[in-house]
Amino acid sequence: MAEAYIVDAVRTPRGIGKQGKGALSHLHPQDLGATVLRALRNRNDLDTSKVDDIVWSCSQQRGKQGGDLGRLSALWAGYDVKASGTTIDRFCGGGISSVAFAAGQIMAGFEDVLIAGGTEMMSYHAELDALEGQTELGTLGRARGNFELYQDHPISAVGVAADAIAAMEGISRADLEALGVASQRNAKAAMDAGRFSNSLIPVHNRDGSLALDHDEYPRPETTAETLAALKPAFVALENVPAAPDGTTMRQMIERKYPDLKWEPTHHVGTSSGVVDGSAALLLASEQGLKDNGWKARGRIVTAVNAGDCPTLILNAPVPAAKKALERAGLTVADIDVWEINEAFAVVTEKAIRDLGIDRAKVNINGGAIALGHPIGATGSILIGMALDELERSGGRYGLITMCAFGGMAPAIIIERI
Repeated sequence: MAEAYIVDAVRTPRGIGKQGKGALSHLHPQDLGATVLRALRNRNDLDTSKVDDIVWSCSQQRGKQGGDLGRLSALWAGYDVKASGTTIDRFCGGGISSVAFAAGQIMAGFEDVLIAGGTEMMSYHAELDALEGQTELGTLGRARGNFELYQDHPISAVGVAADAIAAMEGISRADLEALGVASQRNAKAAMDAGRFSNSLIPVHNRDGSLALDHDEYPRPETTAETLAALKPAFVALENVPAAPDGTTMRQMIERKYPDLKWEPTHHVGTSSGVVDGSAALLLASEQGLKDNGWKARGRIVTAVNAGDCPTLILNAPVPAAKKALERAGLTVADIDVWEINEAFAVVTEKAIRDLGIDRAKVNINGGAIALGHPIGATGSILIGMALDELERSGGRYGLITMCAFGGMAPAIIIERI
């Protein structure tokens, strides 16, 4: 089997994902995708007519984010029309899967030069939801209108599930908040030290003026005391109907786990930030490296997927990580850099405990609680962050995983070269 190598990895800053507040929210999603695609072209003297395919990720493929965002972003970036493109959806996990799918094409011997990445304008989600809410589409719910699905697989909201898992696992609010503080502390240290400078690409407006050149979401002033004073965020959401029969988000979980009792614990300081962002990686086979005079920065060791309970939604990263380690013939101790997406603090905290990971190796430069989670792009961002950190620290292996709606998780292991 051929090797799939990472030539380069870039990302935009993450802007606050609220219309009228975030520095990127006025832009078109294709502007963000084009930003990182242009950067890969310019940084690597890339002849875009030689790009075999572009595999993109976007979780909300509606409206401006629809119509095959990967292909349209490439055209907007000025790529040769020969550079094909496709866009996938694995909810939050798509940014890892786009890289895995592109690497698979190379490892199978089908193609030599691919780009993988993703874009998510979360500031646009509220606008989309408002538009759909005025139509029949607004009544489809999490089952997309197939409410009989709930008979076997009741589906709740991610924040409510996060609170339920914390109780199930005996993880206290103080534990969650300690992780939230660590995320902010690590992100501040990374930003102060300029650790993102190699991969972070400023975003410009169409008139050439600067839109954003730094991550906008972090709250470095966060302390344990400030988090302890926050009210739980998902109290009201527990009572929102999740089905036409009036079954609430909380009752969906209780239907599957009738003996589970819990109190809301997560809040803005222990949940991922709502942001806009995009990322891309340039991948090549050995022949692709030779043909273009590139030097590989890393290689894809393995990429896997795992499913878990769709009612609890968030628990698949642990089995995915175990599966990846087994496929690669590695142990937890072999991994120098772990990126475990902080969709909610309980996800990362549970993974650290279940897998027995050294906390000093996890989300070293901050996670999504501090930096934000632009859903379809996050996985690609994390792979680039892991590679940068491996190069900075001299480590060898990085493992990246994240929960995805529907009770799934992709996981990928990379090796620094």
